[in-house]
Amino acid sequence: MRCPVVAVERVVPADPHTVFELLADPAQHVLVDGSGSLRRTRGGPQRLSPGARFGMDMRVGLPYRISNVVVEFEEGTRIAWRHFAGHRWRYTLTPAPDGRTFVREEWDPSRVPHLWVSYRLARFPERNRRAMAATLERLAEAVADR
Repeated sequence: MRCPVVAVERVVPADPHTVFELLADPAQHVLVDGSGSLRRTRGGPQRLSPGARFGMDMRVGLPYRISNVVVEFEEGTRIAWRHFAGHRWRYTLTPAPDGRTFVREEWDPSRVPHLWVSYRLARFPERNRRAMAATLERLAEAVADR
């Protein structure tokens, strides 16, 4: 059995270009992280692009480091990265009629089917959904200030 994609959506008060520029800057990820697990970005470019690699210092119980690679990139509309296990964190941006942006964040573990049981036991889908909702709230606040 495969793990389902978890998605959260929200309209944020900025145009897609502004939102995308924030998401494409790995140093800004700490600013919008709603999980509380991201400590800082380590290495990588100032702006993400297809195939870009960047690291993160994390803490969930114990501190650890994780490396990511950008695996989906459509300028201004879509960006996703994955880490070693294959999970993808994806953002899709759609212009709203009033100049704001409809943002969809997805946590996609579908390429890691052998981990289904541990995900269910650890309640990752529910925990990630809550963290993603908090991330989009923080993203909305961050772009409103720009």
